[in-house]
This record gives sequence, C-alpha cells and structure tokens, in this order.
Amino acid sequence: ELAWRRGDRARALDAMDRFIDIYNRSGGRLRADELVVVAEACRYLGTRDPQLFKDALKTFDAAAAADSTDPEPHIGLANLFLSKYAGDDAGMEAQTARRLAPRHPDALVTAARIAQFNGVDSARALVRRALEVNPNHAGARALQASLLLESEDRPGAVAEAERALTVDPTSVEALAVLGAARLLGSDQRGFAAAEAKVREIDARPAGFYVTVAEAAVDHRMYERAVALARQAVAADSAYWPGQVALGLNLMRIGRGAEAKVVLERAFAGDPYNPWVKNTLDLLDTYKEYEETRAPHFTFMLDRKESALLAPYLAELMEDGWARMSARYGYRPPAPVRLEVFRSHADFSVRTVGLAGLGALGVSFGSVLAMDSPAARKVGEFNWGSTAWHELAHAFTLGMTGHRVPRWFSEGLSVYEERRGRRGWGQGASLAYLVALKGNGVRPVSRLNDGFVRPRSPQEVILSYYQASLVCEMIAETWGEPALVAMLKAYGDGQANDEVFRRVLKVEPAEMDRRFGAWVQQRFARPLAALRVMEGQQERATGMATIAPPGEGEPAAGDLVGQLARGRRLASAGKDAEALPYLRRASALFPDLSGDESPRPAVARILEAQGDARGAAAQLDTLLANGEAPYEALLALARLREASGDARAAAEALELAIWSSPYDPAVHQRLAALHERNGEARKAVREWKAIVALDPVDRAEALYRLALAHEKAGETAEARRAVLRALDEAPNFERAQELLLRLQGGGR
Repeated sequence: ELAWRRGDRARALDAMDRFIDIYNRSGGRLRADELVVVAEACRYLGTRDPQLFKDALKTFDAAAAADSTDPEPHIGLANLFLSKYAGDDAGMEAQTARRLAPRHPDALVTAARIAQFNGVDSARALVRRALEVNPNHAGARALQASLLLESEDRPGAVAEAERALTVDPTSVEALAVLGAARLLGSDQRGFAAAEAKVREIDARPAGFYVTVAEAAVDHRMYERAVALARQAVAADSAYWPGQVALGLNLMRIGRGAEAKVVLERAFAGDPYNPWVKNTLDLLDTYKEYEETRAPHFTFMLDRKESALLAPYLAELMEDGWARMSARYGYRPPAPVRLEVFRSHADFSVRTVGLAGLGALGVSFGSVLAMDSPAARKVGEFNWGSTAWHELAHAFTLGMTGHRVPRWFSEGLSVYEERRGRRGWGQGASLAYLVALKGNGVRPVSRLNDGFVRPRSPQEVILSYYQASLVCEMIAETWGEPALVAMLKAYGDGQANDEVFRRVLKVEPAEMDRRFGAWVQQRFARPLAALRVMEGQQERATGMATIAPPGEGEPAAGDLVGQLARGRRLASAGKDAEALPYLRRASALFPDLSGDESPRPAVARILEAQGDARGAAAQLDTLLANGEAPYEALLALARLREASGDARAAAEALELAIWSSPYDPAVHQRLAALHERNGEARKAVREWKAIVALDPVDRAEALYRLALAHEKAGETAEARRAVLRALDEAPNFERAQELLLRLQGGGR
C-alpha cells in the first residue's frame, strides 16, 4: 500500500499478486483478518484486471462468514461496492458494520462517504460522530472539508483540510480538497503548493487531479475540469476514474466525438461504470438528431421535430441573447449550443449519466441541454421558459468565470424567466408557504445547502423559488445594478459573505434578517391564513404540516379550508355554492400560482354564468402570478378573441404553444390571429409548424403556407411552398392559380 501511495504501481501490484498465492495455498485455514488482507489485495489488483473485483467480493464475504462479530469485512465490502458505484449495496454493508461497532470511526466515515455519493444530507452528521470518537481521524477531517467545499464554503473547506494535514501531512485526500479550494478561489499559488506537495508523496498523482476536477464540476467549471482530467490521464493513463472524468467533461463542453473515444477506453478498463455505459449508449443515438443554426446558437434537435421546434427556439433565444447582453454587459462564447432530447431518460443521461434526474434543463456554460416538449405530458412543463432559464445560466456562469454560487445563479435564472414572458417563471406555492411558516427554508447565507445538501427532494424546488425572491428583494432594495455588481464580485473570486459585505454593505447575518423580514411582509396575509397542526412540525426539514380541512364550514380566514371546501363543491357540480369559497381563497393568497390556484375554477364558473370579462380577468391575474395551466391559456385565448382583442388572444396562444406545440388547431388559430394583427412573418411561422406536424391534408397546409409567404412579401419562399403543394396534389386548382400569380401570369 505504501508503494501504491508513492506511485510505484507495478511494484505494489506485484506484491499484491502474491497474496492470491497465499490464499490458494491456505487450504481454507485463513482467519477473518487475514482474509480481509487478501480481499484488499484483490481490490487493488482489480484495477489491472476488473474480474478480480469479483474475487475481492467473495473473499470479503468469506471473512464476514469466518467472524460474524468483526466489522472490518463489512467496511471493506462497503468500500468495494462504493468503488463500483453500487450505493445501495454499499449502504447495507456500512449499516451492518455500524450495527456491529456503532462507534467505529472507519465505519462512520465509510457511511458518510456513501451518503455523500448518494446525495443524502446525513453525511455531515456521520462525519461529526466519527470526529467525536476520534478528533484526529484524518480521513474524517478530509471528508468534512470535501462536504464543505461541495456547499461552496471555501474558507471552511480550507480550515478542515489544514486540520487533517496537521494529523497526517501525507494525506493526498486532504491535499486534494485544499488544492481544489485554493484553485476555485482563484489562488493559483496555493493550488500549486498543494500540487507540489502531492507530487512529493505520489509520483503518479492521478487521483489528486480527479478530485480537483470533480470539485471543479461541482462548481460548474467544466473547461477547468477537462484540463485537470487531462493531467490525471497524463499522470496515470490506467487510472480509469481519470479517463472517465475526461470523457464526461468533454461531453459537458460539447466535444462528443472526442468524448466517445475516451469513454470507450475507460469502459474497457472499468466495465462496471454505469455513467460511462449509459453515455456511450446515448452517443449512439446522436445519429437520430440534426443541427440547425441561428446567429448566436446551434440547436441539436431530433430529426422528427427539428422543423417544428427550431423556428421557435431561434426566435426566442436570439431575443434572450439581445436582452441579457444589454442587461449584464456581457456576451457568452458563441455559438451557444442547445441540445433538446425527445426522451427524458436521454436528457438525464446527458446531464448526470443516469436516468431519473428531476430537472428539465441544464447549463454547462455555453452548452445547454433540456427536455423536448415531447418528453413530458402536455402542459407539464414550459419548454420556452426552460430554455430561457438555461440561457441565463450561460450569461451568469460565463461572466463570473463559473464562480457564481449555485443559489445566486439559479435565483437569477428563475428571476429572468419571470422577465422573459408574462406568465413565465416559478410562482408562489402552498408548499413554499408551509415551509416559510415552519422555518423550513434556509437563510440567505446558507441557501446553497438547499441545492447541494437538501433535507428533502422538495427543498430543492423551494430553494429555486427562495433564491429568486432574494434576487427580487436585492433588485427592489439596492437596484438592478447590484445584481450585476454581485456577479462581477463573484467573478473576482470573492466568497459569498464577502460579496454581501462589499457590494451590498451588509453582514451575512443582517442579510438573513432583512430578507426574513421582507419575505414575511410579502406573504403576511396568506401566512396568517394558514393553519398548521400544533406539534406536527418535522424536525429534520423544519416543514410544518397543514391542518387537514374539516367537512364543515371553514373559518373565513382559513386558507386551506376555504380552498378545499370550494373545490369539493365545484367537483360536485355546485358551482354557485363553490364560488364564494374559491373567491375567499384567492383573496387570502392572491399570489398562489399554477394548478394550485383557485382562479382557473373561478374563471370557469364566471364564464358559465355569462361573465366573460370577469373570467378573463381571473386568468390574466393567474398569468401575472407565474405559470398558468395549458387549458387555462386556451380558455383565456378563447375569451379574449371573443371580446375582439386579437392581440391578447394571440399572446395567450403563444404561451400555450410554449407548454405544448403539438396541436395543429392551436397553430391554425394563432396563424389567423397573427394575420388579423398584421404579423405576417409570425403567421408564416405558424403555417410552417402545421406543415412540420404532417397534417392529413398536407397539400392544403403547404398552400396556406404559400399564401402566408406571399402576404409577408416572400415571393420566392411562396413559390417553393406552392410547388411542394403541387407535388402532393398535382391537380390542386387553387395552388395552380397561386403559382400563376406568383409567376406573374395570374390576375
């Protein structure tokens, strides 16, 4: 092991190989502790021959059977499973080790590593327990430093890493975290010092560079991660995590062809890695996609829907480019690449290497990826605001050199969504109100933890909204330029607390207090109307529990009671009785958005009662609060068109298409509205969409497209469209007449 740590891999593996001979000659007479040694030797040898990992597994199992009271075989098994990415199996073995020895520091540290791997918040508590048993456990200190760095607490990470090094100055793990913290804080000299120390200890320090590369990924510094992974490969080309880090990060910066070569090499050396296998499978599907271009963008879209989606994305993203460039005084490296996946599983693999990611989009800087609207149910997400959100990341990451903390970048992206289009962006929810009531949201100074170490899956969603409110409060209190000044300060390498002090002139604790007061005032009325169950607050998350509504008459100031009572009556067809309850719920929480809001139900009832103007007003207010359901947008368009307001009707249908673009009837209605409004080019876009949806009467759609081109003054395009119509139906008389007119031979 000492030879391995010094970088003399060949000598180490030759020595390890002799342990197999010892095992084979033992005749099954080895003790549990001796079997653990043989298993560890097989684990090292597995780096040269992956099949030997199976021998390591068998030998650890034999050690556990030889002494059922010894935690060491289970600790070894947990680490083996963890090294092969089997988090659940690793967790079971760590749990067994802790049952046998609850205060064993290595068992606690191993359990903490598994929790970190699985993204579970218990990692910190497990490390603290290990340090209570042994304050001088260098591995626990180094892991504590790693967890702090994940939360973007660079000063804390440095302090913990240095404490680990006072115990063990040769801890490469601690030096890697220290080097990463220095590098991410723009302290190149500090990083070089840690790097030089590691090279004194290990002649082939590939693991050091991989750890720093992974920290760079956590901080969204993907170009830097590629450079560090290249150093890992140069240090030891047979260290497969280095090849994996290089391949995956090449994917993140949009260099798929080079990534495939590297990942194929990595998979040959480590066939157990699911991220590599999934990514290679995904790359095989890229032949089903095509690329289209706009002035500042490249779009990778499935061939089946490229013609439908590309015109919308080009128009939207160029608008975003112009507006955000002016707002931030910065332009990202162009072209920005946006990859749109028809399968959510494919998008998930593109993002994290595994299926099951809850996100809708991701930004790697100037490379963006997201779900296609086809990847979700109709109206389940807004693909336009998702693209806008990720574009905002390209600006905030780029102008800060990828140093912006996650909470601020995410907060600005949600804030930008709300500025992108009316009715876009996450709005207030009952879940957020409940969290606010139960102190279940993080203070501003610790908001990053809500993203990187959430106490529950719901906390991530709530943290997005909370972060956007912080941005809103900063803009309201210090002005919009303060947001840009903060980005510049982060780009200079300043830590979160330092940015509060230098840009906003407040201490972190004061920032927490001021935002707390601001948000309590913002939601004072619905907070007062929210009834929670006494003694039912969950300690782990701080979440309160809503008091269940009764069947009887709710109090006038009971938000949930009024809402539930109104919905029950409406579901029973008793609209007239339901309306007062739903109106009172709206008055108690005017900002409630989306499907939770009572406003769509109020609008439906009012329209049925003949109050079309009141119904439309309800839906307009819903749009002002955030995302509106797809059906509500269609209803608003119908109401506005009936009242003669063609522009408002067109706006509502445009928003509906950003929820789902697959209904030809919606595009046809919108084309007609654009023609009434004199928006000839937008009418062309809608008829192109109808053609892309492959209608039954394709010739008619192409003919209507040709007419739209003609009205827009695009004679050449009109001629091409009508010729395509005649290819579909050679005897189409109206198309023949249009062609004659376009060629100057008609009336």
